[in-house]
Formats: sequence, structure tokens, C-alpha cells
Amino acid sequence: MGENRYVDTRGAVAEAIPFTKAVVDGLAPGGGLFVPERVPALSLDEICGLAELPYAQRAARIYRAFDVDLTDEQLARITGEAYGDNFDTEAICPVTSLADDIHMLELWHGPTSAFKDMALQCLPRFFSVSAAELRARGQLDDTHMILVATSGDTGKAALEGFCDVEGVSIGVMYPDGGVSDIQFKQMATQRGGNVTVWGVRGNFDDCQTGAKNVFNDEAFAADLHERFHVALSSANSINWGRLMPQIVYYVSAYAQLVANGAVERGAEIDVCVPTGNFGNILAAYYAKRMGAPIRRLLCASNENRVLTDFINTGTYDISERKFVKTPSPSMDILVSSNLERQLFELTGRDADAIKGWMADLREQRGFKVDRDTFAKMRELYAADSVDNEECLRTIREVFEAQGYLMDPHTAVAYKVAGNLREDGVPVLVASTAHWAKFGNNVYRALHGLSLSDELPDDVAALTGCALNRLIADETEATDIPAGLAELDDLPIRFTEVIDGNADAIRAAVCAFLDEQAKRS
Repeated sequence: MGENRYVDTRGAVAEAIPFTKAVVDGLAPGGGLFVPERVPALSLDEICGLAELPYAQRAARIYRAFDVDLTDEQLARITGEAYGDNFDTEAICPVTSLADDIHMLELWHGPTSAFKDMALQCLPRFFSVSAAELRARGQLDDTHMILVATSGDTGKAALEGFCDVEGVSIGVMYPDGGVSDIQFKQMATQRGGNVTVWGVRGNFDDCQTGAKNVFNDEAFAADLHERFHVALSSANSINWGRLMPQIVYYVSAYAQLVANGAVERGAEIDVCVPTGNFGNILAAYYAKRMGAPIRRLLCASNENRVLTDFINTGTYDISERKFVKTPSPSMDILVSSNLERQLFELTGRDADAIKGWMADLREQRGFKVDRDTFAKMRELYAADSVDNEECLRTIREVFEAQGYLMDPHTAVAYKVAGNLREDGVPVLVASTAHWAKFGNNVYRALHGLSLSDELPDDVAALTGCALNRLIADETEATDIPAGLAELDDLPIRFTEVIDGNADAIRAAVCAFLDEQAKRS
């Protein structure tokens, strides 16, 4: 069929580009997101046959179906390195079946104990190979600076993935005070000579908006090229090279459910995803488009329920919406970047409509989709939200009833799956983080405390690692990952806090690149 090329959601790219360039560029000129010209279709036999392969080979099969401009040998090397003994199980993302036909897709067995590893062990390898290909074709001169906004988990996974990758440096921004102690230490202790981390005064949306403004600054891009021979790129899920690996685990999970005898071959399932930025659930949508027998996509929100409200009303409105801090901070997001890709697909790829809605969001803090697009959204999605106390209560109830300990993000999805599911339809729940990343709120949940309750003094005095050991002793859990257990013993390298505006971010980037230049 030939190479699959990439167009952008706002119609700014006149000629479609290859996968390698889409990965290296990250974001399209004008702020749009890249999507493939074709979404491949797989037969039920092809999908179910994946269960016979190691996970790395499943991923390579999916990437080859997208007709990326990389060789089979390159894909085999990338996936073999990405999904190996850096994960704590050969299954990579096993499915654990609980009562009532609910199945947990455990996406946290990688090096940073969050679902972001599933993509961010692959993306740096995609990026490195793609950049080398473009240089070989005479299409690239610069090295790259990866700029990442994180609500907690993406940052560490990106730092780990890009650590000491040749020709790439990486800077991560997180909301100061808006991540857990474990998440902070994971980032602040990151090894590597090509990495830096900044706290940002504000919330995740400030980080993300500031990053987008910097990406869209053509004068700054020219300055970076002139002074440092560096171009900016992204490791957030706005990068298709980050989103594509997430499609794999939904197709793979269906094959695994059939192989395990948990789902009858060809029977439809629902998929429930805790989501704030819409990337993880969008990957499930593309898995459905590829042929995975997914009936409906269940969107699980916390108290920042902008996506639930949008799916239920067709109006995306953050003009007067209060940003709420919740036990599930990785979902504390009001501007959901990947929703743009979904709307592009639902409108029949109408770039003008997308451009108009995104302008309304930027200028008026909201937009309303047309009736036809809303109807198509409602055919695909159902949505519900879970408040803070319900989230914590769910953690406790599931542990007491089934002995399964989950983190607050997964608890949001588990509860929504129960609220929205229909009799006789199995539900696959995306379990997105290991419980030990959020020990303070897991402790609250297990001890019947509310989010506003102070921890007992002796517990509050514990570090995140020590608190996890206490929880493990109380619950007889034996699975605290080594990467989380060792954090107290590692030196804190990064403590700088900056403002979240574009000027401050540009200054921080330049200061880091100056320092890098002096070292070299």
C-alpha cells in the first residue's frame, strides 16, 4: 500500500509528511497535531493471533501496519529494547481479571511505574532513529531539546526514556506543589547529563499552555537554531510517536483476554480509561478503528470533569471552571490536548472546523461542536466523574472485597466502569499507575480518611518511601517497585521553580542550553 504519511488537524501542512518527520517535529506549524492519512484495519484473526507473540513483536506488527518509514529491522530493534527486562514482567502489561467481569489492564510494570512507560520507552528510540534518518537524507541539521509539560507521570517517564540519548536534551516542567512526594523525587533525582527539571508556579494547564506558546514562537525557534543549533520537540501525547505505542496495548489486551478465555472471540468489550489529556482514551479509539471489538469507550473523570461535561453536552467550557486538586493529580487538567485529534476524526477531518474551535477555546475559553459531531461523539463515548471521597472509598472497598490495591487514578476508572457498564459486556479498565506512587492518598483511603483530613503526625512525618513501606506492611503487599523504594537514598538534583509564562520558559531553556554548551 506504500508509506503512510501524516497530515495535521488544522490544515497548516500543505504536503503530508513521513512518520519520521512527524515524530521529530512533534507539533505541526500553527499548533495542529499530526495524524496518519490512513488508519489500518486488522482482521479478527490478526488481532487474536497477537497473543501468540511476545509483546515487543505485537508492537512491531502494529507499527508495521501503520506503514511507518522505518525498516522491519529497525522496528524489531526499537521494540525489543523498549519492552524487555526494563519491565518487571515478561507480559509487559498483564491483564488481571476481577469480579463482575471487570479486567484490569496493568500498564505500570515499566521502569517508572506508570502507564507513560508503555509509550515513553519507545518514543525516544523512535526519535533517535528518525532524527538519524532525516540527517542521512539531508533534511535535518539541528540537535533537539525535548520540552515536556507533566502533571506528574509523563515527566519521569520521558526523563528516563531520553536519559543520555545522543543528540537530544530534555527539560521537564511540573506544577510546583501539584505532584506527590514520590513523583517529585522521581523527577528531581533523575540521572543523566542531558536532563533538567523545573517546578512551575501554577497548575498543569499553565505548564502545558506555556509549552505550547513556546513551541509556536517562530522567532524563538530561529534564535535557538542560530545560537545553539537546537530545535524544540515534544514527548507529550501531542507527539504521534507517543500516541501510537498506546494503541498497541488495547489491541494486545483484547487478544490476551481471548487467549485467557475471559472473553469469547469476537465478543465486544467496553474500555474504561481515567483521562485528563484525552491521549490514553484516544488510543483506545484508534484500536477500535483498527478492528479491535471495542463497543464503547468509557471516559472517567475526577472532579475536574471538563471531559465528562463535554461528552454529555457537546460544550467545552472552562471560562469559569475552577481547577480542583484531587487525589488523582495526573488527571488534574482542564485543557485536553488530544481531544483535537478526536474531533478531527469525528468531523470527517474538517481542519477548518478544528481551527475555529481551537481559536474559540484559546480566545473565549470554550467552544460548542455542531449537532452531527456531538451525535457521533455520543455513539462512541459514555462519560462519568468521581468525586474525591468516592475515589478514596473505592480504593478501600475494592481492597477489602478483592484484595486488589489500586492507585487513585485507577480507582476513578474502576468506579466509572461500574457506573456505566451494561449487563453482559466485559469491561477492560486501564490501570495507569502503581499504588505506591500515591501512597499518601492510598493511606487515607485504607484508613477511612477524607482528602481534607490531615495524616496522623507520625505518618505525615514519613517520606513517600517510608509511607509506602508502612502501607505494604499493613496490607501485606510485596510489590513496591525498586525504582520507587530507592528514592530516599538518591540525591536531589533539581529544585528550580520558574513562572509558567512563555518568557520564563524561554529563559529557562536558554540557560540550560548555555550550561550544556559550556560543558561540551
